[in-house]
Amino acid sequence: MRDGDKVAIAATARKVTPDEIACAVRTLESWGLSVLVPEGLFLSENQFAGSDNHRAALLQNLLDDPDIRAIFCARGGYGTVRILDRLDLALFVDHPKWIVGYSDVTALHSHMARHTGIPTIHGIMPINFTSRAGTPACHVAGEDANMPCQPALASLHRCLFDGSWQLQTVASEQTAPLFRQGECHGITVGGNLSVLYSLLGSESDADTDGKILLLEDLDEYLYHIDRMMMALKRAGKLRNLAGLAVGQFTEMHDNSVPFGRSALQIIFDAVAEYDYPVAIGFNFGHIGTNNEALLLNSNASLHVSDNVAVLAGTE
Repeated sequence: MRDGDKVAIAATARKVTPDEIACAVRTLESWGLSVLVPEGLFLSENQFAGSDNHRAALLQNLLDDPDIRAIFCARGGYGTVRILDRLDLALFVDHPKWIVGYSDVTALHSHMARHTGIPTIHGIMPINFTSRAGTPACHVAGEDANMPCQPALASLHRCLFDGSWQLQTVASEQTAPLFRQGECHGITVGGNLSVLYSLLGSESDADTDGKILLLEDLDEYLYHIDRMMMALKRAGKLRNLAGLAVGQFTEMHDNSVPFGRSALQIIFDAVAEYDYPVAIGFNFGHIGTNNEALLLNSNASLHVSDNVAVLAGTE
C-alpha cells in the first residue's frame, strides 16, 4: 500500500457504532490512507449489522470497487458465515485487496483462501483500536515517545505497507513439553478454532494438507476444545500439516468435574502422533493490542527449537 490509498470498513457480523470505530478511522488516516465509511455501516438488526442481505451487499460493493486497496472488518462476534454464499468474488480476483480481521472473520479468510488463493491479513479490527482502558491507540511506531505503538498496530502497519511479518514465542516451563522441534515451510491457513470447526465439510472448509495451520480461540469450555480438535482430526485436517502454530486460547472454562488438561495440552495431544513441528503461545488471537498481525494463505516458515519458535512470512 501507498500514501493516499483508499481503504474501507465493512461490518460482516455484529453491529457497530460510529464511536466504536472513530479511533480506527483517525489512526488509518494518520497512516496516509483515505478511509471510506460506507453508508449503511451502522444499521442494526438484533445482534447483526443489518440483515444478511444488507451486510452481503455492503461487502460486495467494497469487494467490487477497484479503487479500494483494503477492507477492514469492523468487528467479529458472529454472522460472517451467513453471508459467504451470497458473495461473487470475480471482480475481487481481478482487483485484489487486503481483507483484515480475525475471530469470526476466519470464515471470510477461509472462504477467500478456498476460492481465490489471495492472501489476507489476520489482525486487529477497528473495534480494537483502543486499549482496554480506553486510551486511544497510537498511530505509527515511534510517532509519539509518550505513546509507544501497540504491537497489534505496528505489525498491522508492516503487513499493509511492507507485506512483512514475524512472530516469536518462547516456551515457559509449562509449555516447553508442548513444543516439537523442527523446521517447515508452507502456506498459512486457519484462525479461530470454533469457526474452522463450523466450516468443516462446507464450500469454505480449509484445505490444510501441506499447510502451516494457525489456531486461536476465546471463551470456550475445555471439552469443547477437545470436541473440535477431534472433529478436525477425524476429518483429516491434522494428518498432513507442514506444521502447527498455536496462538492464544483466552478465557477458557472448565466444568465442576475438571477436564484434566489445559486447552494447549488438548491441542498438542490431538497431534501427538504426527511428526511435524509444533509451537505454542504466539501472540495472535483475542489479546487486544498484543494481537500481532500475520498473513494467511501466504508462504511462511516455522522454526521450532526446544524453547523458541519463529513464524515468519517468506517470499
